[in-house]
Amino acid sequence: MSFSAIILAAGKGTRLKSDLPKPLHKVAGMPLLGWVTGALNSAGADSIFTVISPGSQQIESWLAGSPAIIQEPQNGTGHAALCCLDRLQALGDKPVIILFADTPLVTSATISGLVERVQGGADICVLGFHTDQPDGYGRLVCDRTGKLTAIIEHKDATDEQRSIGEVNSGIMCAKASVLCALLPKLTSANAQGELYLTDIVELGVEAGMIPTYALADPAELVGINDRVQLAAAEAVAQARLRHAAMLSGVTLTDPSSVFLSADTRIERDVIIEPHVVFGPGVHIGAGTTIKAFSHIEETECGTDCVIGPYARLRPGTKLGNGVKIGNFVEVKNTIMDDGAKANHLTYLGDSEIGSNVNIGAGTITCNYDGFNKAKTIIGVGAFIGSNTALVAPVTIGAGAIIGAGSTITQSVAENALAISRAEQSHKQDAAERFRERQGQKKK
Repeated sequence: MSFSAIILAAGKGTRLKSDLPKPLHKVAGMPLLGWVTGALNSAGADSIFTVISPGSQQIESWLAGSPAIIQEPQNGTGHAALCCLDRLQALGDKPVIILFADTPLVTSATISGLVERVQGGADICVLGFHTDQPDGYGRLVCDRTGKLTAIIEHKDATDEQRSIGEVNSGIMCAKASVLCALLPKLTSANAQGELYLTDIVELGVEAGMIPTYALADPAELVGINDRVQLAAAEAVAQARLRHAAMLSGVTLTDPSSVFLSADTRIERDVIIEPHVVFGPGVHIGAGTTIKAFSHIEETECGTDCVIGPYARLRPGTKLGNGVKIGNFVEVKNTIMDDGAKANHLTYLGDSEIGSNVNIGAGTITCNYDGFNKAKTIIGVGAFIGSNTALVAPVTIGAGAIIGAGSTITQSVAENALAISRAEQSHKQDAAERFRERQGQKKK
């Protein structure tokens, strides 16, 4: 399927009350613009042109060299599309789909369906949906035979037209040649004094063209203008991601309390308990169990691991197969090989931990001296006793044992026993004398 796309991303987003451009606000950890470009790429778009406002350096940076077209002045959706006219003139009759950066949840299947309608003979195909609350939306106006004849914006609609329940989503597909012929004919003779993209439907009918429309699930067409709508889109995205995860063989014991990112990858037979949050960049291997109240981001996890409860895996964590990370354990920028385990109350940062290493409760890697980070390396099969502080840079050799309560500041050889703590002393009957003294003080 060969088609091009225009993404309209020049809106100011003032109702979001944010210094961040609206297209870069996130749903499920991905910018709104990323959702739209991802769906277009999945559908097979050959080229994508993004229309932005002047001074949108943050968006240009995110686009990383993809074509950005400046709309100046900003005079409506029709004017935004018209800014792409020179690009459109080189595309002939190729289908071009026009979307909005603030309508992020449209699927690749819906995009493909619109493109197919244009490839099948329609000059223009508008994407709409049915609603019992059409206020604010442009109405899809049809003749007595059901053919689309116009899109009338709410502010310009008659009372009769406002009763129509089929409304415009803003997304449409048309032949590039049709856009080239109709966009220059747009006028601002409307309530807002802007060039409406939707007017090309009526202009197309007047020119003898064939416009049509398709209806989609309203959940795909959630538009975002404020933080309330951003939260609504997040809810839709999370429901979609959870559903897909479960259909792929993942068990979510309480789906509504699990939050996924758009790029989360979870293999089959993974069990996820309640109140687990996945940030971006997570891959969980098959057969792993993620226990309740765990937070995971930018982590690669092998097969058959057990994570949590109350575990935190931070960026740069790489876990082998059969690794165990227990309650109140935090791991950052650390590799743990197969079978390694840290079951309780531990911090592991900037470390390389060999297979079958046991990390005792209360262990910390002291990886930061206030200026620089340093690495801790623990060899295969080493045993780190509880309440140990490993002051990096330091290497613990394979098979070594670190006595509980030690502060290790020098490397330890393979199979050595290292103990660093005050010598224990005993004072006979001192406990009894202490109690007697304390009892006297109470009298």
